[in-house]
Amino acid sequence: MPYVNIKITKEGKVTKKQKLALICGVTDLLHDVLGKNKASTVVVIDEVATDNYGLGGDSITNIRKKR
Repeated sequence: MPYVNIKITKEGKVTKKQKLALICGVTDLLHDVLGKNKASTVVVIDEVATDNYGLGGDSITNIRKKR
């Protein structure tokens, strides 16, 4: 059973339609490329606050403020 965890920053507004497109697209990709059963493929989308997401020793919140 494939398990895919997509993590995105929680900013702006990701719609239910966009999330469904990600879930369907990843499921289709695993089926098409690896022959995985769509019915047993799990896709989870986690939205992470930019304060809780870091790059190069700094939070994404601070990095974006510096730009």
